[in-house]
Amino acid sequence: MMVQDSNDAVSSQLLTEVTTAAPHKLTTSIETLNLAAPPMPTLPFDLIAEILCRLPVNLLMQLRCLCKSFNSLISDYKFAKKHLRMSTAGRHLMVRYKNNLGEPCLLDSPLASVFSTSRVTVTQTELNYPFSLSDNYRLTVCSCDGMLCIHTIGIHERSAILWNPSIRKFKTLPPLEYEWIYAPIYNFGYDHFIDSYKIIAVTSNCYKKGKIEVSVHTLGTNYWRRIHDIPVSGWIRESGIFVSGTINWMVFHVSNIRLSTIVSLDLEKESYQMLPQPDLEGNLWKSLGMLKDCLCIFDSRDGMFFDVWIMKEYGNRESWIKLYRVPPMRSRDSYDYTPYTKVLHMSEDDQILVDYNELGVVVYDYKNGTSNITKIENMNQLMDPNVYVESLILP
Repeated sequence: MMVQDSNDAVSSQLLTEVTTAAPHKLTTSIETLNLAAPPMPTLPFDLIAEILCRLPVNLLMQLRCLCKSFNSLISDYKFAKKHLRMSTAGRHLMVRYKNNLGEPCLLDSPLASVFSTSRVTVTQTELNYPFSLSDNYRLTVCSCDGMLCIHTIGIHERSAILWNPSIRKFKTLPPLEYEWIYAPIYNFGYDHFIDSYKIIAVTSNCYKKGKIEVSVHTLGTNYWRRIHDIPVSGWIRESGIFVSGTINWMVFHVSNIRLSTIVSLDLEKESYQMLPQPDLEGNLWKSLGMLKDCLCIFDSRDGMFFDVWIMKEYGNRESWIKLYRVPPMRSRDSYDYTPYTKVLHMSEDDQILVDYNELGVVVYDYKNGTSNITKIENMNQLMDPNVYVESLILP
């Protein structure tokens, strides 16, 4: 199959320039091409698609304007999913902070620049999220496949939004209809059985101590559904981790907060199971994460160090292994070590990006035991850092 538009005769020449040129030179390249030149041999459309799915999102957004065929291809859901599978380097670090006017903001930078040893300070771009936000509320974010589920912690906040900052598209979720005392925690994942995304809202009911109520919204619908409550009485501190088609929470028991259970929700069956934990010592500061597509536990030991455990085979207790023991770091304002610690990302050469809470984000090289504090331009403190991958997926 050949490209059909009259402009598409120049596709082969343009693709060569596009894959080697910087994004800001793309417009100049298009303008300087002689569109009235004699027809040139064209590439098979399937080969063009293979080339395009390896390009960064910002470049693809510009290529959509080149011709109808490119626009149709890049806007296609199947192409967006393939581009997501091929994305290996398009990851970003996003942090929340307040600017000089006290207004809440989101800052973004390519993850590669954070890991780079050639730069001391990382320059971030301010993201213009598509809604107004009161500075009285704390902004919280969870992500899946490049889409961010953003909401605020406040009992009067009824809605959240799905937002893809890479393509600047968003969708406001329908409001939760039932009453709550504590603001809901949103969770986000992909259900491969229906080929769609589900947002899970969990909230604790203080009138029934320890009861955790759960609602589900399937993307493409305009309502929420109540499903069975989480079958463990306790408290959830943060958004669940999406791994292997499931959302996973660390639920801390009502009777003893040092005791915890990993509860897993299968997004296809909407049923629960309890996952085994490695042999830990019942420390208070535990949290879940994901590294290299595997479920992880970050186990802080009273500020002395923290261990990184990874479940190599999902659901198999025997597959838990300890990857790292990461040394402590002192907070800025005290002599105490920060206990709230988690790993945000692991690079191909096994460097890890660690969130040391009020201290900030640190790149730790496990092989040689060195660490570098990442300094964000014009910022004194990092808050709630998240790592997401750029994508073309529409909310």
